[in-house]
Amino acid sequence: QVRLAESGGGSAQAGGSLRLSCVVSDFPYYTSACMGWFRQAPGKEREAVAAIYGGGGSTYYSDSVKGRFTISQDNSKRTLFLQMNSLTPEDAAMYYCAATDTWCPASLRTAGFAYWGRGTQVTVSS
Repeated sequence: QVRLAESGGGSAQAGGSLRLSCVVSDFPYYTSACMGWFRQAPGKEREAVAAIYGGGGSTYYSDSVKGRFTISQDNSKRTLFLQMNSLTPEDAAMYYCAATDTWCPASLRTAGFAYWGRGTQVTVSS
């Protein structure tokens, strides 16, 4: 059974940084499939933040985080990361990691990801 476990959430000041981690277990397609980070703020839909495909060969970012966030993976540790810099209060949300055993779905739609973690909370104070 595929398991994803996020960590690293917490509180940060605006302009600060946080690094999220997601340990991926029992996922045979770790180095070839699509994994991503999503977030959901209260009262809003879950949205894609960033995705990585093919063991790190390709990355995708939403316009709202491009240039501030970096997605990466450590294949030896089976861990997905999201480095978040220059945080703003608009980045506050529950952050989830997700995976699918194929290529990244069009528009990184949430329905295209089969496996999800339980999330880690990020708060940003101004």
